[in-house]
Amino acid sequence: MTEPLTPARGSAAPEPALEPVDPAPEPVGHEEPVRGRGRRSLLIGTTVVVLGAVAAGGVVLSTRTDAPAAPAAGPRTGTTPVVRTDLVQSERVDGTLGYAGDYTVTAPRDGGIVTWLPDVGATIARGQRAYAVDGVAVPLFHGATPLYRTLEEGVDDGPDVRVVKRNLKALGYGGLLADDDRFTSGTAEAVRDWQEDLGRERTGKVAPGDVLVEPGSVRVTEIPGIIGAPAEGPLLKLSGTRRVVTVDMPVGRQQLAGNGAAVRVRLPGGRTTDGKVSRVGTVARSAPSAGPDRQASAADATVPVEVTLSKPAEVGALDGAPVQVDFTSGRREDVLAVPVPALLALAEGGYAVETPEGRLIPVTLGVFAQGRVEISGAGLRAGMKVEVPLA
Repeated sequence: MTEPLTPARGSAAPEPALEPVDPAPEPVGHEEPVRGRGRRSLLIGTTVVVLGAVAAGGVVLSTRTDAPAAPAAGPRTGTTPVVRTDLVQSERVDGTLGYAGDYTVTAPRDGGIVTWLPDVGATIARGQRAYAVDGVAVPLFHGATPLYRTLEEGVDDGPDVRVVKRNLKALGYGGLLADDDRFTSGTAEAVRDWQEDLGRERTGKVAPGDVLVEPGSVRVTEIPGIIGAPAEGPLLKLSGTRRVVTVDMPVGRQQLAGNGAAVRVRLPGGRTTDGKVSRVGTVARSAPSAGPDRQASAADATVPVEVTLSKPAEVGALDGAPVQVDFTSGRREDVLAVPVPALLALAEGGYAVETPEGRLIPVTLGVFAQGRVEISGAGLRAGMKVEVPLA
């Protein structure tokens, strides 16, 4: 005959009763046996404890043997359905919420006196004043090529010419300018109109110090320059305006951060928001040593990973805030699952779930994710009820 499944038993057996000298009195009542989990908990607590190992991508199960005996009434239990679902495993890595890009603005070569600087946190859009030297405003142009020579009619073709023409058109000057690298008479006329509106001399020429070229709109993060001081050295430090999370990903876990991979960002205060991996660095960086007695090793190396937020407005005005990023490490689709506390450890080894009628169904465990565990076994089906301890 097959022995019935029994939960693990761990409490000491009761000592034998002493023989009474006189006949024992007749009992005035009797105790009903406690059914279900309450009865088994008198012998051993079989609560499954999931140890947090998210950072390592795993979950460890243990059976508690030091739990105090349950009260006579037994622990309260409820029921939960076995569900068919997708389970996603993730690994959590620390990151920092901020803005994309890091730029330093240095003073023009011809010097002068700094007469205006923006405030920290200010946003500068195309055509707006970035700083001023000798009372002349230096506006922001968008582009990938900075001005490195004076541009005027007859100058050799080049990508810097295209930057000027595109920005003039975007600001409403030279609507018929071609999108090419040639500085034509039409380009010079558009420059004169732009100079007039800025209050500058109508020369039709653009020198390197006349505009600041950055990839897009920028945000002021630091102001090394001083109003009234000579325009030399760094004047401004800037970032982009796009909200991102940066992560120093250990090289051993770099495979988690594929370009375009969906992630979950955990913000200060417990809120979460979605994002995607937008850039993965290709050059590993050594982490600083943990102390004077420990040198950085190859295992400490990291690669920079950038995450773009799907809904930037959800992070508000947070800047430089520590966050955590959940990267998907595994996925199981269309599996049966129950909450982890529904598992019972069996004395003969393995695990089971219990039906409301007290029947134990042995199960094989799969992945753990989102507080659930994948289970399989004979007699299991989606929708069936199993017992689970109540909090």
